[in-house]
Amino acid sequence: MVHVLSSRTLLRPSDPERSRAFYGEQLGLSVYREFGTGPERGTVYFLGGGFLELSGRSDDPPSPAVRLWLQVEDATAACEELRARGVEIVRPPVKEPWGLVEMWINDPDGTPIVLVEIPADHPLRYRPGI
Repeated sequence: MVHVLSSRTLLRPSDPERSRAFYGEQLGLSVYREFGTGPERGTVYFLGGGFLELSGRSDDPPSPAVRLWLQVEDATAACEELRARGVEIVRPPVKEPWGLVEMWINDPDGTPIVLVEIPADHPLRYRPGI
């Protein structure tokens, strides 16, 4: 088996400066590291147990198969905070039939981002008998 030590999702934004402003200022992600110089320099952000790297540039639109799933403590509070920072809320927090509270936003290139709150009584947090 491959022993994975760390992982990250790499995005090639169409406008790196705009994407850095979105992820760093509007979404409020903390920077893990930066590398290179100029407008296409790389920036790696903390994403809980993983990382998100913005580096390079792409003229192609993002794949509709790519989505980011970010767990937050309180989806309603996150929604209010993001709205105050000028982030367009695609869909406000809703408790889904499967028990998670989900809200949706898009990054500047249209990559969908779901912010998920896992309620205290949800099986992802508690599994009876285990």
